[in-house]
Amino acid sequence: MTKVTTGATMSLDGYIADTSHGGFEHLFQWYGNGDVEIPTATPGMTFRTSAASAQHVRELTGRTGALVVGRRLFDMTDGWGGRHPMDVPVVVVTHRVPEGWDREGDSFVFVTDGIEAAIERAKALAGDKEVGVNGGTIATQVLQAGLLDEVHIDLVPVLLGDGIPFFAGLRIAPVQLEGPTRVVQGKEVTHLAYRVRKEG
Repeated sequence: MTKVTTGATMSLDGYIADTSHGGFEHLFQWYGNGDVEIPTATPGMTFRTSAASAQHVRELTGRTGALVVGRRLFDMTDGWGGRHPMDVPVVVVTHRVPEGWDREGDSFVFVTDGIEAAIERAKALAGDKEVGVNGGTIATQVLQAGLLDEVHIDLVPVLLGDGIPFFAGLRIAPVQLEGPTRVVQGKEVTHLAYRVRKEG
């Protein structure tokens, strides 16, 4: 059965972005604070992390067969220039297909009939690999639908003071997690994984 995971880089006070959907210069410093290069599918985008973080990122990339993202993240990144840096197909949850894009292509599939349909489509694309869910709003919807198996956190030593939490507006709280099932200490980041405890 295909595992569905979500992950985010998070501040110590629990935010994945500041109030203006920024703050990434503080949150994402670990992607450039080391000397091990990690090329991506995006031309000109190469991460330089610590050895421990590099191994963590490579393993995560190797396990991931497809992504599910929301329309906001797709628009904020301008569709990653046509191909996601992880070089996997991306299912975009949206109310309408953006102009200039095919409903279904090699890089992006646009699903307009809800989160369950998006996860089902992503599982078909991922095969025997994991489905990754990106963006706090989409992650919250997947968790509330009972479809999420793991939560990954890249915890960085910064306090944003205010901002956007990972699971904002969660209607089924509290949700019990098990773990951490994985702890990797990188340079100025701790990579953590938790299993979502399934009821019944």
